[in-house]
Amino acid sequence: MSDGERRVQVAIVGSGPAGLTAALYAARGQLRPLVISGVPAGGQLLITTDVENYPGFPDGIQGPELVDLMRRQAAKFGAEYIDDNVTRVDFGQRPFTLWTGSNGIVHADTVILATGASARWLGLPSEDRLKNHGVSACATCDGFFFKGKELVVVGGGDSAMEEALFLTNFATHVTIIHRKGDLRASQVMQHRARNHPKISFSFDTVVEEILGTEKVEGVRLKHLPTGASSVLPVGGVFVAIGHDPATAVFRGAVDLNAEGYVKVREHTRTSVEGVFAAGDAHDHRYRQAVTAAGMGCMAAMDAERWLSEQ
Repeated sequence: MSDGERRVQVAIVGSGPAGLTAALYAARGQLRPLVISGVPAGGQLLITTDVENYPGFPDGIQGPELVDLMRRQAAKFGAEYIDDNVTRVDFGQRPFTLWTGSNGIVHADTVILATGASARWLGLPSEDRLKNHGVSACATCDGFFFKGKELVVVGGGDSAMEEALFLTNFATHVTIIHRKGDLRASQVMQHRARNHPKISFSFDTVVEEILGTEKVEGVRLKHLPTGASSVLPVGGVFVAIGHDPATAVFRGAVDLNAEGYVKVREHTRTSVEGVFAAGDAHDHRYRQAVTAAGMGCMAAMDAERWLSEQ
């Protein structure tokens, strides 16, 4: 093997809760996994402040701190890390081959894909400034912090309806803002949202600006047909316009669905024998740190069993 190349039993691509849990289990299984963590390393938890729904932390924990603890725990048992991105893969023959940006070529007997997904945002400067200060993309994660507030959900699909319905457990009222005149959501989800006493709609409308200095205090809206501008006082904004899985580098190497999520069969097995997937790179339903961690455990155990069978 030439300089700049290395051979490992398990390569894990991604270092959020799925990748790091897979690393922990693979390391304790004496497989000495190599984690190609991505840059920045840590996934969505790196931009999450208070994590209060991860088991074992009754007082909550900061997202970056949770990532650091998980990383250190896997390293304790022998996991290695490359803080780099995978730029190309070849899963056509074993060992599988992964090219990195600046750390050479990795040959792996088995690979776990755990690159995650990221929420789509509106692209407003005010949105970016107020993330984690009243702007969120996850009602399940953050809804508890908005008790007694009026809220806005931006979007028109099933995810937006689900977010709004969940938020009614905490909010005094939820307004769904949608840029079109009709919803994309399924009829059953539309019916539930339209008939909920705490939910109202503002159609043909976009959010021009999120108001507030240190926390969300309102939104400036624009009605597209008339161009009329208005201000809606609210205490939080939830953006529900979709997610993008970080799987572009795997296109053509494993089967992806129409949205780009990795298809799995038999738990975490992908279309390529010896390649497994875990976390939000596959899971477009739950998108939680704890479910990602659970899938990381499953993928590592599946990879270990697959290796023992070869």
